[in-house]
Amino acid sequence: MPVELQAKLLRVLETKEFIKMGETKVSKSDFRLVAATNRDLEQEIRQGNFREDLYFRLNVFEITLPALRERKEDLKMLAKNFIDLFSNKLHLTSVEVTPDYYKVLEKNDWKGNIRELRNAVERSLILMDHNTLDAESLPHYAERATENDSLSIRSLEKIHIQKVLQYTKGNKAEAARLLEIGIATLYRKLEEYGLK
Repeated sequence: MPVELQAKLLRVLETKEFIKMGETKVSKSDFRLVAATNRDLEQEIRQGNFREDLYFRLNVFEITLPALRERKEDLKMLAKNFIDLFSNKLHLTSVEVTPDYYKVLEKNDWKGNIRELRNAVERSLILMDHNTLDAESLPHYAERATENDSLSIRSLEKIHIQKVLQYTKGNKAEAARLLEIGIATLYRKLEEYGLK
C-alpha cells in the first residue's frame, strides 16, 4: 500500500470519517478492521515502506499464524476438510483415503501454504481411480517413477493430461488452469502426445 494511502487509512481509523469518491460530504462509519499480511511490517517500517503510526494503530491484537510446513500436525485435518468440500462439489460419494495419501502430503514442504494443499487435494480427487485417494493420486508430490521404470515421465504426463481433460469435459482453458500451465503449452502438449 503506498505511503500516501496509508496516511488516509490512518485518518479514517482515527476519526471514523471519510469522503466518498465524487462527493464533498463527510460520511461517518463505525467499523472494526481486521488486517492480514505475509510481510514483516517491522522490517517494512525500517525500510520506509510502512508508517509506524499506522502499524501501532492496527496492531491492537496480533495473531501469528505459522506456515503449514511448520504445523504438519494440522495437515490431515485440513486435507480431510478439503476432501469433503471437493467431494460435494464434484458429486463424489464414498471416497476412500489410504494412509499413504496422508504420508505423501506430510513429505511436502507446502511453500504455497493452504492454497497449495487445497489445489493438491482437488487435483488428486480428479485423478483418483476407483474412488480411492492414494499416493498415486498425488503425482506432483509423490515420489514418481524414473525414466527407467515401466512408465516414463512422458507417459505419466500424457495420462495426467487425459484425465484432466476428461474431468473438464474437454474444456481446454479449464484444463490448463488445473494443470497450472498456459493454454499454449497445453495445445503444444496435446499435439506432442497426439491427443485431441
